[in-house]
Amino acid sequence: MPAKPLIGLTTYLDPARWGVWEMRAALLPETYPRLVQSAGGVAAMLPPDAPGLAAEVVARLDGLVVAGGADVDPERYGAERDPRTGPAAPERDAWELALIRAALTAGTPVLGVCRGMQLLNVALGGTLVQHLDGHTGGVGVFGTHAVKPVPGTRYASLVGDTVTVPTYHHQAVDRLGGDLTPSAHADDGTVEALELPGDRWALGVQWHPEMDADLRVMKGLVAAAS
Repeated sequence: MPAKPLIGLTTYLDPARWGVWEMRAALLPETYPRLVQSAGGVAAMLPPDAPGLAAEVVARLDGLVVAGGADVDPERYGAERDPRTGPAAPERDAWELALIRAALTAGTPVLGVCRGMQLLNVALGGTLVQHLDGHTGGVGVFGTHAVKPVPGTRYASLVGDTVTVPTYHHQAVDRLGGDLTPSAHADDGTVEALELPGDRWALGVQWHPEMDADLRVMKGLVAAAS
């Protein structure tokens, strides 16, 4: 039986509390590794590290997932900070941008989730909208809305038709970076998925597939990583 592909998952680096302990922790909602496992992969958590190690780390992986989280620092795409932009996560920004660039160079399949999709765009020279309304269900509550695939894209080949997805974001892609192309939109025109055309498997989704039972996007990554 072939070995299951090893999928790296980037993590938060935040204060946390468990049992009698309260300290800074590298953490991730369990829904992320569960999604990888359910799709047939082995999940490995990747806490922030020295960006110079990114290529060495990626060389040991079969696939990479860049998880959701804090807003990307606007300095990363040459913009002034909007008052509604959240606190920066500089260690994550530096590490995850390095991982994305290393994965693209190596041809390692990449899936960006929410913040991860935005970082994929920034890594290739794109910019972000720093605030929009209507893509959450309230503070700490996931919303839902429809996402329509762009025909002929990799994402469309995975899901086929319009789907309703769990969403929680107030930022989005503005100018696309590099060769990235939109592969799905919300009804309001927001780019909800983007990808690199051609042989390199790089896909970003603006919603949170880890909060859903739909495995198709993650199965696409795991199949590419295999």
